[in-house]
Amino acid sequence: MANIEILLPAMGEGIIEATITKWLKQKGEKVEEDESIVEIATDKVDSEIPAPQDGILDKILFQEGEIPKVGDVIAILKVEGEDTIENADVKIDISQIETSVNNTNSEANEIPGTDLIPKESEEIEEVEKLPVEGIFLSPLVKSIIDKENIDASEVKQIKGTGINGRITKNDLFSYLKIRGTKPESKTFAKTLKEPKVIISKPAININATDEIIEMDRMRRLIADYMVNSKQTSPHVTSFHEVDVTNIVNWRNKIKDEFFKREHEKLTYTPIFFEATAQVLKELPMVNVSVNGYKIIVKKNINIGMATALPNGNLIVPVIKNADQKSLIGLSKAVNNMAMRARENKLLPDEIQGGTFTITNLGTFGNLTGTPIINQPEVAILALGAIIKKPAVIETPQGDSIGIRHKMILSLAYDHRVVDGALGGMFLKKLADKLENFDVSRSI
Repeated sequence: MANIEILLPAMGEGIIEATITKWLKQKGEKVEEDESIVEIATDKVDSEIPAPQDGILDKILFQEGEIPKVGDVIAILKVEGEDTIENADVKIDISQIETSVNNTNSEANEIPGTDLIPKESEEIEEVEKLPVEGIFLSPLVKSIIDKENIDASEVKQIKGTGINGRITKNDLFSYLKIRGTKPESKTFAKTLKEPKVIISKPAININATDEIIEMDRMRRLIADYMVNSKQTSPHVTSFHEVDVTNIVNWRNKIKDEFFKREHEKLTYTPIFFEATAQVLKELPMVNVSVNGYKIIVKKNINIGMATALPNGNLIVPVIKNADQKSLIGLSKAVNNMAMRARENKLLPDEIQGGTFTITNLGTFGNLTGTPIINQPEVAILALGAIIKKPAVIETPQGDSIGIRHKMILSLAYDHRVVDGALGGMFLKKLADKLENFDVSRSI
């Protein structure tokens, strides 16, 4: 019999490791070629690894919850042949990877704070020993201990369910549920020069009639992303009411013809994307990221489209180089990404690399809102609902009252690098482009 090593395959740019979420086959079981043997999850996508050929799963080298790196041997497959050890040429077709949003192993990327919180996908260094005899902790677990202010005496009481009794992230979450209020304690993180401020959280009283719902992994990530984005960026939000009557009339006139010709619906979203991309090109200091005291000016204009999923979670597919696409191209990209986001079929590269985000609050009938910045970007635009309103219409013959289609744009921006003048100028330029939309435009 020959032994074939099954490696953790490369799964896209920037993905260097994955979490083993579930072994679909157990040690000693027969497997067929191309049959899925294990489920894996990264901070971008969930996927499965198939067997390279028929055989028997002889060894499992990483248990569920552990995090191998790309290229690590995760299992040994025993197959017919000479007694040798070979590397299996196991590849995951990137075009077939789907973002999983219907199970508890889902994760969202490019959501506020992505680069700020510890994730299972962070590079795991050598396990370091806590100053408690006999207890070993991974950097991820140590970061949670630090964040939650769990002292050494408490750590001793936590029963680990990981390999060799090691404490896992889930063990800590289970302990924190029954822990109650947190005592102040020393940190196990590396000493920082800046003073650390510990904010105590109020205790929550739970009544017998209350229902407790465990957050799935995607919702946990979103929750942490939102909190960390607010902690990272001093948010300021500016508002601007815009008359979009020209756009509404033009779209109503052309949408049926557009659908017949392109077999695509023409929504308002690509029109707003087009105008936003033009303004970002004119005001590049809104299309930046911040690294310490350095400002990174992005040359590509990649606009993220916040998309609500059927299960109530959120994902942000990114339209790359939006300023280089025509209105038809933007329309097709918007429709295609929105559809595949809801069907869990986005590719890894399509949910990363954003430089600016747009969220459409008007979809739910909301007039306006104060969105949270999608880190590491510095601004996010919210589109309010388009409604009919009485308005003063200025003409050379004088003013009159008429019914106009109006909406409110709200721009949340990072006040570290975007001041009120720049934020206000961005909204004003965008409003001017939308209000002066060419109603005779052909497409």
